[in-house]
Amino acid sequence: MTTGTVVAGIDSSTQSCKVVRVDAETGRVLSTSSAPHPDGTAVHPDRWLEALQAAAGAGLADVTALAVSAQQHGMVALDEDDAPVCDALLWNDVRSAPQAQRLREELGAQKWADEIGLVPVSSFTITKLAWLAENHPDLADRVSKVLLPHDWLTWQILGRNGYPTTDRSDASGTGYYSVPQDCYRQDLLKWAFGRSPDLPTVIGPAEPAGETSTGTLVAAGCGDNAGAALGLALQPGEVAVSIGTSGTVFASTEHQISDPSGAIAGFADASGQKLPLLATINGARVLGSTAAMLGVDLAGLDALASAAPLDAQGLTLVPYLDGERTPNLPQATGSLVGLTRASMSPENMARASVLGLLCLLADALDSLRAKQIDTKRMVTSR
Repeated sequence: MTTGTVVAGIDSSTQSCKVVRVDAETGRVLSTSSAPHPDGTAVHPDRWLEALQAAAGAGLADVTALAVSAQQHGMVALDEDDAPVCDALLWNDVRSAPQAQRLREELGAQKWADEIGLVPVSSFTITKLAWLAENHPDLADRVSKVLLPHDWLTWQILGRNGYPTTDRSDASGTGYYSVPQDCYRQDLLKWAFGRSPDLPTVIGPAEPAGETSTGTLVAAGCGDNAGAALGLALQPGEVAVSIGTSGTVFASTEHQISDPSGAIAGFADASGQKLPLLATINGARVLGSTAAMLGVDLAGLDALASAAPLDAQGLTLVPYLDGERTPNLPQATGSLVGLTRASMSPENMARASVLGLLCLLADALDSLRAKQIDTKRMVTSR
């Protein structure tokens, strides 16, 4: 029996929805639950709500306040009746790579980095809207609002009462929000999409998004990596490495980062500061896919990798299994090299997959250091 104030955190990630209930007065975790999302890089938003309902069950009845974090960048395009005009294109959908290249070339990478905080790659929402306009103009003509997954789910929890909201951290990953100026760049959205649909109101970290019909306070919420930084209480001089569907390396700073190479995105965080971040499309699924191929679970993969020689006898996996964002190689595929009769073993394959993923993240960390971001202490998430 809980007598204190119960709050809940909802994480609507690429692969699943997770719900955690906490006693706000003691910090004690009261319950955790999850439900899967469909696989794929384009998903109808209703699946996110169904997963939340399955994960939460009746477990939110005693919750006084809650907040949503979610995968960033996904394009939720709604018509005038607030129905999706198509499946939401997720951050790891690379079909908008040609549009991203065009946007980079026409405006210039330095200008994107200085004025927006990022350089377009296929992950970002603005490129997906440009893709929709070019490839499905009939659907684009129907778009009245554009939300992100966190925005959409928060609005559904509120019964779609009031106007949709977002926060700085999630808005900063769209490509049409200026982190240096803390405002939408409607001119860029109009240029990329052909017009400027309605966008959610950006609210501050301490501002409420609203209340549910039962009186539960709904907070602003944030993007998933900003939520991780907040939960870790990330301080200047610390860097977080997160391995989920994606792999991310990020830090907390007071100063805006401008990186025309596009490797580092100068996002906003969930507390009012900046969150320079590098992301790889390939993360934990590298390990999951290798485990499935070898017919073991993740614990079995760990055991195999631990039994292999340190260098996997020269077997090397370049794990661009779903294309890649950092480096920007959206059409890339994975490569397995160094295969000999001696190295052809499950143990070496398991170890090569782990080493390949770690090399991706190590390169990302080196890129942060190259921008003279202090990384004297490392913490981990997930």
